[in-house]
Amino acid sequence: MITIKKHLELPESYPLSRIGEPEQLLFFDIETTGLSADYSQLYLIGCVFCRDNAWHLIQWFADTEDSERQMLLSFFEFLKDFSCLVHFNGDSFDIPYIQKRCAVLGLDCSFSEQSSFDIYKKIKPFKNLLGFENVKQKTIERFLGIDREDRFSGGQLIGVYEKYLASKNQALYDLLMLHNEEDLKGMPAVLPILSYPDFFRMPFTPAGWEETSVTDAFGNQEPLLCLFYESTVTLLSPLKAESYPFALEADKNRLCLKISLFCGEMKRFYPNYKDYYYLIYEDTAVHKSIGEYVERSARKKATARTCYTKTEGLFLPQPSPVFPEYVKKDYSDRLTYVPCSRELLDRLCPSGSADSGRQPEELPLQYLSSVLKLFGLSCS
Repeated sequence: MITIKKHLELPESYPLSRIGEPEQLLFFDIETTGLSADYSQLYLIGCVFCRDNAWHLIQWFADTEDSERQMLLSFFEFLKDFSCLVHFNGDSFDIPYIQKRCAVLGLDCSFSEQSSFDIYKKIKPFKNLLGFENVKQKTIERFLGIDREDRFSGGQLIGVYEKYLASKNQALYDLLMLHNEEDLKGMPAVLPILSYPDFFRMPFTPAGWEETSVTDAFGNQEPLLCLFYESTVTLLSPLKAESYPFALEADKNRLCLKISLFCGEMKRFYPNYKDYYYLIYEDTAVHKSIGEYVERSARKKATARTCYTKTEGLFLPQPSPVFPEYVKKDYSDRLTYVPCSRELLDRLCPSGSADSGRQPEELPLQYLSSVLKLFGLSCS
């Protein structure tokens, strides 16, 4: 087994404290001779960590086929000084692969004392929003303008490793070490991409609302509501998404929810429909205590679909019933609405300049959270 140690020069691009105690974070990556831990083995484990405000790299390389056991023991001994493993898709591959190889080799080693932070999992919900074709580390590096010298994939290097074992060629060895080192250096370098999940995870401050209008495809004016929020996190670049009647635009530390309001007729459905009659000609439901005085030919027993009264006005859509007293366009619609008023909007998205001594309502963030879920996002 060969052990390599060196210092690294990495720029400070992301506050590590958002992940955990900086000196307790261990970035790691592995190289294997295949995807199945039953029929392949580890040949390289690399780690990057921060100590005394400086970055360090350590790698354990299996220069012989029987070095895997020693390499794993060295890695787990080193791991004892860290409480959090940081990786890229390690929850799905690296960690279970190592656990399986330990079982195969009869090693009593585990990750039970370490928490796991998977960069891949944090970014995956933003794949479509960011326009990524995939969520590979190299894709994120390109998005952030990070260039690397290594041009090989892990799969391509399996053959290189086999040739190295047979020849001990220094050039082949250098290729293997370079690939792992650049994967390791790339992990701290891509951390700024976490500004996107951080932006939606950190608490938002409501910053007011604005009512305007847009022109639809038929030239009609449609009322549009803009709700504004501010975050403590600044995005790398703007973000836009749409799921009618909702759209979001995020830029720097500001989020705008654009909501198409509905102006017209809605129906308020009543759950206790057995207590109602449906009036055929009026197209409405009335309680039986009143409906008894209507001619039998003009009424019939209400059903869940016909037990409603009508109301007209301007309505705010809600993806989930944050406001329980809601109306619908039709019985089967999943989207519900509430009457839209200035008083409601002042509660829903009050200006950030409001009395700072007053505790904010949960309502604004409940509504925001319900909309963000449509885009596969969540806020806290």
